[in-house]
Amino acid sequence: MSGPTAALLQPTRIEIDNGPSFQPGPQEDTLLRAALRAGLAFPYECSVGGCGACRFELLEGVVQTLWEGAPGLSERDRKRGKRLACQSRPQGDARIRVRLGGEAEQPAVPPQRVTATLTDRRTISDDMVELRLTLPRSPGFLAGQYALLYPPGADGARAYSMSNLDDGSGDWRFIVRRTPGGRGSAVMCAELPVGATVDIDGPYGHAWLRPSPRDVVCVAGGSGLGPMLSIARGVLAEQSARRVHFFLGLRHEGDLGAANQLLALAGERLSATVVLSSPTNPSAWAGATGFVHAEVQRQLAPHLGEFDHYMAGPPPMIEAMQDLLMARHQVPFGQIRFDRFV
Repeated sequence: MSGPTAALLQPTRIEIDNGPSFQPGPQEDTLLRAALRAGLAFPYECSVGGCGACRFELLEGVVQTLWEGAPGLSERDRKRGKRLACQSRPQGDARIRVRLGGEAEQPAVPPQRVTATLTDRRTISDDMVELRLTLPRSPGFLAGQYALLYPPGADGARAYSMSNLDDGSGDWRFIVRRTPGGRGSAVMCAELPVGATVDIDGPYGHAWLRPSPRDVVCVAGGSGLGPMLSIARGVLAEQSARRVHFFLGLRHEGDLGAANQLLALAGERLSATVVLSSPTNPSAWAGATGFVHAEVQRQLAPHLGEFDHYMAGPPPMIEAMQDLLMARHQVPFGQIRFDRFV
């Protein structure tokens, strides 16, 4: 066979300048996911256009931009010709420039895209639900990782972290917060009926639980509770004496239902602190108030360097924890793990 038809049947090849090349599959939706499925240590964090970690330069070829206004690119980035791999779909052969990570940054578990079934949904607070998805063929995941869900009727993917531990059964659980005006969270939190199917792609993320002799500090804000529960459960499942110091930041008393799963884990090896930033009835609330990072400082300084730190939550909380740990207490970066979502 020769001519234009033959050319169309040729697989797309993406070449990394001064590096390896890879071939996206015929149904692959983005350059980033294709690279990760090929086992490359492509830089990324959120996978949905928010953080900018997967920036690259297109040297040759054509790619389709899926989200022109993605906040992960600044105007300066755009003027310099930068693109986001998580928002780029190759339209044929291409050559790109990006700095790959080392062997330690290769995907811990190769991600797969499969169709899952929503088998349960339950309300855990005024604006949060727990979802249970069943995957017919599960790639497995590590404590602290996340997946991309494709809510029917919503454009693009949504990143949600697993809250349970992988037991090999394909049972993946998520704590999802309803976002005001958010189409994807509206579908997943209320509209998609139990028994319906949804595409899911994963696992992703770098903030998974590492073996270590150190005790662990988990800091969660809002629905960041999900991955931190997974981390805590992973530590408690170890054949070790490691302890978990868990700090959960919520807004007000209406959010307290989200703390029940955490409080059920509290015991000899896990201490739990719930902090309300804006209690509606301060005189009746006997717990900690204010910002969650300040409570971490109050309880654990000056010993913060003795722990491994995991965190998940809104960007201001992550930034405050980074300042607390790295700038004010010089905790080694290798003891701090988080994935950015904005």
